[in-house]
Amino acid sequence: MQKLSIVIPIYNEVKTLNEILSQIRAVELKLEKEIILVDDFSTDGTRDILKGIEDVDDPLVQVLYHPVNCGKGAALRTGFQAATGDLTIIQDADLEYDPQDYPKLIQPIIDNQADVVYGSRFTDGMQKGLRISYIANRFLTFLSNLLTGLWISDMETCYKVIKTSILKEIHLTSDRFGIEPEITAKLAKRKCHLVEIPINYRGRPFDEGKKISWRDGVAAIFHIIRFRFMD
Repeated sequence: MQKLSIVIPIYNEVKTLNEILSQIRAVELKLEKEIILVDDFSTDGTRDILKGIEDVDDPLVQVLYHPVNCGKGAALRTGFQAATGDLTIIQDADLEYDPQDYPKLIQPIIDNQADVVYGSRFTDGMQKGLRISYIANRFLTFLSNLLTGLWISDMETCYKVIKTSILKEIHLTSDRFGIEPEITAKLAKRKCHLVEIPINYRGRPFDEGKKISWRDGVAAIFHIIRFRFMD
């Protein structure tokens, strides 16, 4: 049986961590699941939950810890290094993305119709929670498309499913949210066959713990250009 590695970067998600894990466990898949939790030095009690998960000693769950806060990109790189599945999917811990979308996201790769699948929040129109960030997301995706030659609707989506063999060969360097345009640029350079699938999405506001800011959006412009021409 093939295996799906689910890499979850975590930072201060004490309110949502147990629920997202419950949702992931509830998803029925044709693949075995491997859950890799990477805590990026949480300080809100999240680590107590993770210690409890470790105490259960579930062979399908691996918990990794950063000794200092390094950023989402760094947490993902740690998780990717530990992945042993045939496919790897990125999953945020904040309940914005619905694990029930896994089956349709992995199917094109299982059917040998794609190397990479992105879950798009925009192919079915603007979803709840995207009004504030809609224009910024569309602009960044447009700029990424212009420089990579891809034509996708949602470069910044969390849900990226990638053949692990490809992921292991890509040298990633971003520590923060620049990881999104970096992954996209480097997949484009490898000419990977990428398809998009519409997904469910419930955006959360900053008062509920959303961490990406306008500064990250500005930085993303630099990263899109950098990874197209300089790395």
